[in-house]
Amino acid sequence: MRTPTRLTRTVLSTALSLALLPLASQAAPLRAADYFERVATFPVFRNLGADEDATRQTVAEITAVSRDGRTLIYTDSPGERIGLVDIRDPRSPQPAGFIQLEGEPTSVAVHRHYALVAVNTSLAFTQPDGVLAVFDIRNPAQPKRVATLPMGGQPDSIAISPRGRYAAVAIENERDEDLNDGLIPQLPAGFLRIVDLKGQPSRWRTRDVDLTGLAEVAPGDPEPEYVSINDQDVAAVTLQENNHIVLVDLRRGRVMRHFSAGQVDLQGVDIEENDRIEPVGVLAGKRREPDSIAWVGPLLATANEGDYEDAEGAQGGSRSFTLFDYNGHVWHEAGASLEHAFIRAGHYPESRSENKGIEPEGIAAARFRKHSLLFVGSERGNAVAVYDVARPWAPVMHQLLPTGLGPEGILPIPSRNLLVVSSEEDSAEDGYRSTLSIYQYGAKTAPYPEIRSTDRDLISWGALSGLVADRNQSDRLYAVPDSYYKASRIFSVDTSQTPALIDRQIELRKAGTSVDYDLEGIAQASNGDFWLASEGNGKARPNLLIHANARGEVLDEFALPAEVAAQQTSNGFEGVAVVGEGASTRVYVAFQREWKNDPAGRVRIGVFNPGTGEWGFIHYPLDAAAEGGWVGLSELTSIGNGQFLVIERDNQQGTAAQIKRLYRIDLNGLQPAAEGQRFPLASKRLERDLLPDLKSTGGWVLDKVEGAAVDKQGRLFVVTDNDGVEDASGETRFMRLGTVKR
Repeated sequence: MRTPTRLTRTVLSTALSLALLPLASQAAPLRAADYFERVATFPVFRNLGADEDATRQTVAEITAVSRDGRTLIYTDSPGERIGLVDIRDPRSPQPAGFIQLEGEPTSVAVHRHYALVAVNTSLAFTQPDGVLAVFDIRNPAQPKRVATLPMGGQPDSIAISPRGRYAAVAIENERDEDLNDGLIPQLPAGFLRIVDLKGQPSRWRTRDVDLTGLAEVAPGDPEPEYVSINDQDVAAVTLQENNHIVLVDLRRGRVMRHFSAGQVDLQGVDIEENDRIEPVGVLAGKRREPDSIAWVGPLLATANEGDYEDAEGAQGGSRSFTLFDYNGHVWHEAGASLEHAFIRAGHYPESRSENKGIEPEGIAAARFRKHSLLFVGSERGNAVAVYDVARPWAPVMHQLLPTGLGPEGILPIPSRNLLVVSSEEDSAEDGYRSTLSIYQYGAKTAPYPEIRSTDRDLISWGALSGLVADRNQSDRLYAVPDSYYKASRIFSVDTSQTPALIDRQIELRKAGTSVDYDLEGIAQASNGDFWLASEGNGKARPNLLIHANARGEVLDEFALPAEVAAQQTSNGFEGVAVVGEGASTRVYVAFQREWKNDPAGRVRIGVFNPGTGEWGFIHYPLDAAAEGGWVGLSELTSIGNGQFLVIERDNQQGTAAQIKRLYRIDLNGLQPAAEGQRFPLASKRLERDLLPDLKSTGGWVLDKVEGAAVDKQGRLFVVTDNDGVEDASGETRFMRLGTVKR
């Protein structure tokens, strides 16, 4: 394609600006009641039959919706079938069964009352094959197969033109990543197959568009990845590994334009996997390598995931999204801004820093109540960013939506003011399942995040494991992260705002050097000093009580006596509380689970006298765990007069979660006993069942309810640990739960 001159580019850009003016004038500015709120999460294993093992792998990857907006249709690749979900009541989605296929479904779309499913039936990478299976879904309870169209290769993405004239299928013929280090070309070459949707499905005809010879990278092996069609019947196709975009006139069946997706220089990104989030790196000349693509008026938005490493080891993927015009000129480049937003929301996956960071993968655009919106999904950050594109050349982030693990499909349903996101990661063994998240448009405020870091500084955070209120300041809490990150810190949290704002961090230092504790609890002494609990692992890392001043300087470390430490099995210190002053100071610490010489169902609360170094213990009675799980303590909070709040939780999540409870205990009159003696037994009273609170936002019930604090006004705050977004969704609940009677 001939490169346009500067004058030509100027003329084209001016023309496009004029074309966009009507679009911008029609798009209303977002205001109150313009937010999405999650109303339900459907784990797709619920669709499994009664005769199927509920732990078998089953996923939702790409999702479509019936014409009436009442039935979701999703691809289940490992099951070689498509699943159906009844969303007549979006707050209570119901399983509606499966349709078995002859191979792996890769994509699904709906045309009128037909579901079109792209099915990969390839025998080998060198023998790609597939079909387009067409089902009549007028009766969703009994879908009827009405046509099977050969695709002549391995299909991937499928799209239907807005006017219903054409379907376009990206025939990828994907490469074998184990062959020749995954380098392309690897023939046979992919292409675009057009389906003319005229008459009955059995009479639909297909045409092919050759995509070879266009890209600079492996021009003989285009591997088309994703396709999107505008209202002019122009299909935009991404050639991800080739870092190229092609526009195809579907009516004529020919390539109109094509251009390189180009490269981008990134400033302020984390490029080292060192157990710290340090967004200070630079990536120069990073190929965008877009995965999905969507039309935003006359512009094209791409999610620049990256999927290819060349012979020199250079990887693509710019961790961003880009808006192009149809001549390939960049109108907006998100750069590192999207990743920074994920850092501020606690959704940055540090374990992917040396690879592709948050990996934007899915992208979609739609108009809700005259508002033009762009949705960008992060496969590794497990969230979808919603952008206001009233001015599509200058998108503004509007909100962030938490999802399940590995969000892949993004499905706007404007006719019902719904958005559906399918997350494909599924592992019953590890406790997380593939889900469909359903969001309703029209909330007055953004429900998420409930806690984030300030816009002023790029403060990275995650894995919050302990919480305490400032003794003197209103609206001020302190939180600590666990050992997922190195360089232990104390976060200062402003609760006068919604979401709560992490506006400062205090790095713990010992003799001037950063320290790496497994912090699980934090308490504040009357003089402003901090007491922190670091959990041991029964091996090289001991359980420690740490005394630090308000500047984060470690003043003392206190370990357990040797005869006590010898009783440890695995889980150790959790929550910590401090009462009294001077010689009457006592530090209380909760042990998570039973140790060797503890009776079953009874866990320790340690009482430490800093003046004498003596330890005593009290037993706490745990609730019974469900089969295959365990129950333990995760927080201890003083509320005065010898009374404490404890968080008691099981290690289950999602539909398996049962015990997430806040209990009140009164330790007055109990004399802690030394190791080897009989410990007194505390009594407990249920203060609050936290399970309804965890379910209230329509999400997957989180496992680790870790921190609790009661401030000067008696207000109760509870926070969850997001496990650093590794084998976890990354969602953090920061719950404001009314007042507690002291």
